[in-house]
Amino acid sequence: MVAAQPSRPPRSTAADSGPENPPARGGQSSRSGPIRSEVARQAILAAAVELLVERGYDNLTIEGIAARAGVGKQTIYRWWKSKSAILAECLLEGLVFPGRLSVPDTGDVRADLATWLTAIGELIEGEHGEGLVRSLIAAATENAEVGRRLRDSISGSGALSARLRAGRGTTPLLGEDAPVDEIADALIGAVLLRALSRAGLDRLAVDRLLVALLGASELPPSFGGAQGLPD
Repeated sequence: MVAAQPSRPPRSTAADSGPENPPARGGQSSRSGPIRSEVARQAILAAAVELLVERGYDNLTIEGIAARAGVGKQTIYRWWKSKSAILAECLLEGLVFPGRLSVPDTGDVRADLATWLTAIGELIEGEHGEGLVRSLIAAATENAEVGRRLRDSISGSGALSARLRAGRGTTPLLGEDAPVDEIADALIGAVLLRALSRAGLDRLAVDRLLVALLGASELPPSFGGAQGLPD
C-alpha cells in the first residue's frame, strides 16, 4: 500500500513568484531551466501522493494535481513533463513507501535480500503498485536523469549495492571480488521483468532468484531438484 499521506504545505497560487531555490531534482529537462518555488514544489508532490491514494494511477491527472496543489497547470508542465515524472520524484523524495525500499542489514545478506525482495513483490502487487511501476518506467524513458537517479536510489552504492558489498565472502557466489553492482542490476531487472509480465514475486520466486545470483544454501526439499537447486 502507498504510505500515509504526508502533511502538505499551505497551498500557493503564486508559484512563479515564490522564493528562488536551486533547481530541484526530478523531471526537469535542463538544470538551466526555470527555478522552482520550494513551497509550490512540495505542494505539488504532496498533492500527487494524495490523489494517487484516492484515485489510483489511471485516474491521476495533471489537472487534478494542479487543482489540489493550488497552482496552474503550466507551472507543473514547466517543471515536469508528465504525471510519471512527478511520481518518480515523489518516490525519490521518500513520499511514497517511506523506508520500504531500504535494504535491511541483520548480518545475513541472503535473509536480508529475501526480506527486501518479498516486500518489493508485495508492494508491486498492492493497490497502486502496477501504476507506480509503469510510472517509473515512463519517467525514466522520458528523462535520462530521472532514470539515473532511480537506479542510484534503488540499486546504487547507497542501497542494494552497499548491502551486497557488505555481504561479500558470506555466500558462495558473493566472493570478495564479486561484481556487486552487476548483481544489484540483475536483481532489479528480474523484479521489473516479473512486474511487467505480472508474474509476481512470491517467496519461492525470491529464493530461486537468490540461488541463481548468490549460490545455493540449505533449502527445503520442496524448493527444487535433488540437490536443493532449482529445476
